[in-house]
Amino acid sequence: MPVRVLLVDDEPLVRAGLRAVLEAQPDIEVAGEAADGAAVVPLVRQLRPDVVAMDVRMPLLDGIEATRMLLRTMPDPPKILVVTTFENDEYVYEALRAGADGFLLKRARPAEIVHAVRLIAEGDSLLFPASVRQLAAEYGDGGGNRAARAALERARLTEREGEVLRLMARGLSNAEIAARLVVGTETVKSHVSGVLAKLGARDRTQAVITAYESGFVAPG
Repeated sequence: MPVRVLLVDDEPLVRAGLRAVLEAQPDIEVAGEAADGAAVVPLVRQLRPDVVAMDVRMPLLDGIEATRMLLRTMPDPPKILVVTTFENDEYVYEALRAGADGFLLKRARPAEIVHAVRLIAEGDSLLFPASVRQLAAEYGDGGGNRAARAALERARLTEREGEVLRLMARGLSNAEIAARLVVGTETVKSHVSGVLAKLGARDRTQAVITAYESGFVAPG
């Protein structure tokens, strides 16, 4: 089954460019388009995409609020890929905090766009880990986020789970973590699932942000 993508951007040319790039791939299908975040929830209910590629800044409802609304109202929401003009942008970090799974620059090359959609859909690795780390260093709470610290304390991660979380924060995939720890990939998947469940995180991006904002992992 192809990865179904919903494109959300107030610029028609951006949507057209993304559509052209994605529909050239045999394993990706553009399910629909929207010009504002306000249309996201009804379109997701109607089209059931796997990934929403969403502009972070839109006139009526921006990507941050659209992300919050989608995750609040949908029991099984799609992955959310924030599409942005600026990499080092507080809006991007707030979108990740709100629950987005990763971000992509509008000036990205076609191969990078395709890679980002596939990676977000699979969920086995962190997209642009160095950029997420930089955003956390600049806009995070420097390890002083009370909610993140409380979530980490409640989680009571085992030593191995903590090790897996640190490697996740470095952007290693499940296969790379397995090679580093000399264990099977299925074992790593089990540990990752355990980390997410204990932290109450919907995906590895949210788990990594919690790790940074609690001070468990230093973003610098």
